[in-house]
Amino acid sequence: MAHFDLPLDALRDYRPEREEPSDFDGFWQRTLAEARDAPLSPVFVPVDVGLRSVETFDVTFNGWGGHPIKGWFLLPRHRSEPLPCVVEFVGYGGGRGFPTDWLLWSAAGYAHLVMDTRGQGSVSLKGDTPDPAPAGPRQVPGFLTRGVLDPETHYYRRVFTDAVRAVEAVLRHPAVDGRIAVTGGSQGGGIALAAGALVPEVDAVLADVPFLCHYRRAIEITDAAPYQQIASYCLAHPDQVERVFTTLAYVDGVNFAARAGAPALFSVGLMDEISPPSTVFAAYNHYRGPKEIRVWRYNRHDGAVAFHRLEKLTFLRTRWN
Repeated sequence: MAHFDLPLDALRDYRPEREEPSDFDGFWQRTLAEARDAPLSPVFVPVDVGLRSVETFDVTFNGWGGHPIKGWFLLPRHRSEPLPCVVEFVGYGGGRGFPTDWLLWSAAGYAHLVMDTRGQGSVSLKGDTPDPAPAGPRQVPGFLTRGVLDPETHYYRRVFTDAVRAVEAVLRHPAVDGRIAVTGGSQGGGIALAAGALVPEVDAVLADVPFLCHYRRAIEITDAAPYQQIASYCLAHPDQVERVFTTLAYVDGVNFAARAGAPALFSVGLMDEISPPSTVFAAYNHYRGPKEIRVWRYNRHDGAVAFHRLEKLTFLRTRWN
């Protein structure tokens, strides 16, 4: 795909008006308070997967609604003191997979928690966490329109709450020194933006080609899945369009970005039809804290994966030196 969005100079200045509900902060404060009414109860069970230099733990903690959420926790085996921790969120459709899928951050000398995404894990990496909450009366297959007529029932309200609880869970582990970075690609990048805004302890945000940002523009300039799910729903229910976007405003990465203060590193692919560049720049340009962005001119949704990993390693090494 050729460049299809705004020119790069225009993208760097693209800062659209935010569609923000007046009770956005109150909604999330109440949501997290309700989640914290249930005990967090993090459990870290050692598992042997044959890694000599990495300790691996099967993690369970209570997320939204007290539902058990799975994860993996990886630690460098040879360490002399508590470590900073990278909390990672998974791309759309994927789950936590296996510990051997996630060796970058422990190899770099950090603690690393990978959160399973409730209800997902049937594409690429396997998942182990169900989503027992009701889906609502109707939805387009997928997750974006699950419970979309009410912010109380929307799927990503639950996922973002799980992400906050994941950070809180790992902060209780004695091997973690209190420094936390949140990261992820695509859906994981959108979740990282939410966690960075909702958890004051977050020390760095690394959002790779973040999805779940600037929904209205996204569905107007791309036909690619998963945003196409929203367009399909609005096609079938034209009388509910504004109700849909009212709900999505509560889970829009642009609104979280405006509240996140930790230093951040973003990435964007200028040929990315899944997370269109203007939606990424909308979040980046509204981001409240110190920020950098790596622009990959000829990359799509891959976001120059291997090259950008090196950028992330350098960013955190500089931050946590």
